[in-house]
Amino acid sequence: MDKSAETTSMLRPARIITLGCRLNQADSALLTDRLRQHGYFLQKDDDRSVPELIIINSCAVTAAAAAKSRQAARRMQSLYPAARIVFTGCAAEVDTDNIRQENWLKLGNTQKRTLMELLAANQTPAIKRSREAVPENFAEKAHGLFPHRTRAFIKIQEGCDNFCTYCIVPYTRGPSRSRQFSEVIADCRQAIEAGAPEIILTGVNTCNYCDDNKNLCDVITTLCETIPGKWRLRLSSTEPALDNLMLLETMARYPEKVCRFLHLALQHGSDSVLKRMNRHYTTADFARFVQTARQLIPNIHLGTDIIAGFPGESDEEFAESLEFARQMNFANMHVFSYSKRAGTPAAAMPGQVPEAIKKLRHQQLEALNIQQKNAFAESMRNQIVPVIFETIDRHNQAHGWSDNYIAVTRPANEVTLSQIIDVKF
Repeated sequence: MDKSAETTSMLRPARIITLGCRLNQADSALLTDRLRQHGYFLQKDDDRSVPELIIINSCAVTAAAAAKSRQAARRMQSLYPAARIVFTGCAAEVDTDNIRQENWLKLGNTQKRTLMELLAANQTPAIKRSREAVPENFAEKAHGLFPHRTRAFIKIQEGCDNFCTYCIVPYTRGPSRSRQFSEVIADCRQAIEAGAPEIILTGVNTCNYCDDNKNLCDVITTLCETIPGKWRLRLSSTEPALDNLMLLETMARYPEKVCRFLHLALQHGSDSVLKRMNRHYTTADFARFVQTARQLIPNIHLGTDIIAGFPGESDEEFAESLEFARQMNFANMHVFSYSKRAGTPAAAMPGQVPEAIKKLRHQQLEALNIQQKNAFAESMRNQIVPVIFETIDRHNQAHGWSDNYIAVTRPANEVTLSQIIDVKF
């Protein structure tokens, strides 16, 4: 038996099943680090041995997502009846009636960071709801190193105060709050020194980061000015900071470090629908920000979220949204059909759009998405891009991502994994 296999045999097997958003992925990466610190190892997907612990990091963005989370937990319970099931995340906070009778350890989002202590003490506390959290600094106990050791998730912000009419997140993640600036910088430094070539700053809305008059631009500047080496920084989960040109200027100042990437959640391309959604900008505001981003950061990947079939969405409003998305020429769109979420104002709005119409509108947006995604990739053809290769498939092809989020494939013998390499696309 080799040393790594011998070490693994001394550890306790665990699984983490992650549903939903990038912030949940970040939380799962943090949980993975904590498990390792407490004597567990994460089983590979093809490992059929019995895990001692299974964590379901659930999603509740739609009723269907919550149902899928419950199904995942019940499936794991059926496959591994002797395993301890932990059901955490957003569905644990708002789907309580549907999981009340389940023999799982149920934890709210704020309780994730105390999971190991609760397990050690064999405690089964009541779910602590994030909406009851105090809007003050929070602390994490680890940085999350992504599988393949290529990306480290650094969570800098949590919660949301926007209360968009369709969204359950303020109720499941609580008020906006930030980590201490010094802790964020220290975690990033530690991750880079541990070998992570990419840092991903995560939060519900990273643009809301604020600690003692330090904002997201201060985080970016300090990291780029003080941490040496060949590494890069990516921003995740960014709401449109439409009056924050300083963010774009800061990103443009460090082209060797900051990825040409922003995900700006548009949600809809009609001003009347944006107003019903309680979004705090107009399409003209959004377009100005996009124009400035492309002027300051050439070849930036601008992604978005967009909803089809929001309550009251007329044929004219959908046509406006489709045309605006076409004009913005996004590199990628996450297209969602509107889904009622109990407890949100939109669920009670008149003019609920029939499912057949939502499906048709979703298909039209998705067709545009495929067209624009391919066009963005083609626009980068024959250019040199910095790539981090993460995996090698069974055909001996290495797969990685450029800084502006283009998928790149090369023969494995031509590249080195987990390093930034300049490649002609």
